[in-house]
Amino acid sequence: MYFTVKAGPQQRLPLYKTVLCVTCVLFLIVNGLSLFHNLESLKSANAHTLQSSRVAERLQYLGVLVQDAESSMRGYFISGNETYLGPTRAVTADTEAEFTLLEKLLADNPAQLKNLSQLHQLVRRKLAMMGQAIEVYKHGGLDEIVNIARYADERSGMDEIRLQTVIMIQEQNETLAARSARFYDEYHKALVLGMGINAIAIVVLVMFYQLVRRSYFNQATVEHALQQSNENLEEMVAQRTEQLSVLSRHLISISEEEKARLSRELHDEMGAHLTSISMDIAAVIQPLQKSEPELVAQLRRARATLLETVELKRRIIENLRPSLLDNLGLCAAIDSYTEDFARLTGIPCATQIGPEVDGIAREGEASLSIALFRIVQESLTNIRKYARAQHVSVTLKQSEEGMLVLRIIDDGIGIAADMIVKPMSHGLLGMRERALLLGGTLTIRRGRGDKGTCIEVFIPLHGGMVAAVPPRQISNLLRQRADDHIPSSPPCSTRPHSVPVLHDQAP
Repeated sequence: MYFTVKAGPQQRLPLYKTVLCVTCVLFLIVNGLSLFHNLESLKSANAHTLQSSRVAERLQYLGVLVQDAESSMRGYFISGNETYLGPTRAVTADTEAEFTLLEKLLADNPAQLKNLSQLHQLVRRKLAMMGQAIEVYKHGGLDEIVNIARYADERSGMDEIRLQTVIMIQEQNETLAARSARFYDEYHKALVLGMGINAIAIVVLVMFYQLVRRSYFNQATVEHALQQSNENLEEMVAQRTEQLSVLSRHLISISEEEKARLSRELHDEMGAHLTSISMDIAAVIQPLQKSEPELVAQLRRARATLLETVELKRRIIENLRPSLLDNLGLCAAIDSYTEDFARLTGIPCATQIGPEVDGIAREGEASLSIALFRIVQESLTNIRKYARAQHVSVTLKQSEEGMLVLRIIDDGIGIAADMIVKPMSHGLLGMRERALLLGGTLTIRRGRGDKGTCIEVFIPLHGGMVAAVPPRQISNLLRQRADDHIPSSPPCSTRPHSVPVLHDQAP
């Protein structure tokens, strides 16, 4: 599967969803403001209640001060002891302080301020009369006070104070009741409004939830369909990949069969014809050596060309299907090819093949030998074309884990990572397909010290020769370094192929 990293087009929320969200938010804001207003009204009503309570307390305390002053004055008249005059002497200052406090409490109520002014006059008059009575007692004694009391109504002043106090308290209670009634009316309206707003907000939220739920299910349906499509696509890709892999292996098998057929035909038919021509030329040369020397020279050149053609035919046959592979086995074929590689390229090639390889190749599948040989052939061809290597080594052994391991290592410039997975690298893909055809794996990586290239092929062996290889052991093999040594029996061939000295030969 391939996934894009490009940002997709920006999606906007539908307009109706935006309108519903904004409407719901506005309803909640209005409800919050209404709640704040109700709290402020409740706070104001509570403050007015406390104010009325304090006014009533202060008015009652003011009456108590006047009554205490009057009682202390009577005690003084009866006992003649001035100690009783303490409350009477302090009453003036105390009452003035109370009137000052009441003026502050009733500052927002003009009617009560007017009543307070009348009460203030009554209290002052009462206190003045009490002061005069004390002076009369000091000069005339108790008899004078009794005479005055017969003709003066002292209780009328106190009754007026009580009456004025009651009036003020009643008016304060009426004001409080009116304010409370107004507050409860506003609170009731706000409560109804808040409930209505909440109901509308709940309806809007339910509608929005339904839209979100519908969008979620639509998205889930689309995602499920997309997942099903991806799964189907992945399955289709896997099937096509498997089909292509099978087709590739089939083509490889057909190609090898066709090469073997062409090789046999060239070896049998063309070889017979060329041999017959060579014999005919040799037979003609013999009687003409003395009589036609010039013609003999031409025939000798023609025979030399024929020998070159025979050599060309041999190379073509060896490329199509190495004869050593069928006659002497895999070890001899690889050893001969690496020797030819060293002779033609001038690159020393060390070959190390285990003695058990030929037996494995003979008892194994028919495609095992040709597949391993083709992998060696393709690897050395790539080294000759691209690697710029100074040394090459080819190792083919059976590992202790029951794997046939082929390693081709060079010390050249190495292979780029992008070339390993390049789609058009047909040679590398063909090598990998040949390994897969045998149920094995092929890995290509850098050599030790990040120099050169190491090609490793792991082929599991079957047919009862070794036990099946666990996947973990295969993974361990894949992680071995390019210069790791795989213990085995003494090698069949350890001969390094150096570059031979070429001498010109006469035709």
